[in-house]
Amino acid sequence: QVQLAESGGGSVQAGGSLRLSCAASGYAHSARNDLCMGWFRQAPGEERRVVAAIYVDGGYTYYPDSVKGRFTISQDPTKNTVYLQMNSLKPEDTAMYFCASEPTAESYCTGGFWYNLAGTWGQGTQVTVTS
Repeated sequence: QVQLAESGGGSVQAGGSLRLSCAASGYAHSARNDLCMGWFRQAPGEERRVVAAIYVDGGYTYYPDSVKGRFTISQDPTKNTVYLQMNSLKPEDTAMYFCASEPTAESYCTGGFWYNLAGTWGQGTQVTVTS
């Protein structure tokens, strides 16, 4: 059974930084060949949207315009862990952040078409940015 364990998050003032971590377990080694991992966020009353994605085999990444240049996703394959470094945080970044993973094509993962419809979700971690 695939599981995602998140850590990080919290409250920070605007302009500050936070780092989220997500450790994956339960994947067979061969399954990592087409695995997309990343982070979604959801604010109250809004849809859950991807904010960063990484295709594990090759390290290709995707960011929407709203976070591009401020957020960086990275991975440590030896630990089956992905990280989300969030800099220059804004109040509008306030949301529940969810780690996600799903075997899928690289074009979906890094083309902005990944919705994790059949994948695994972490439990979520709150990020609050105060002005």
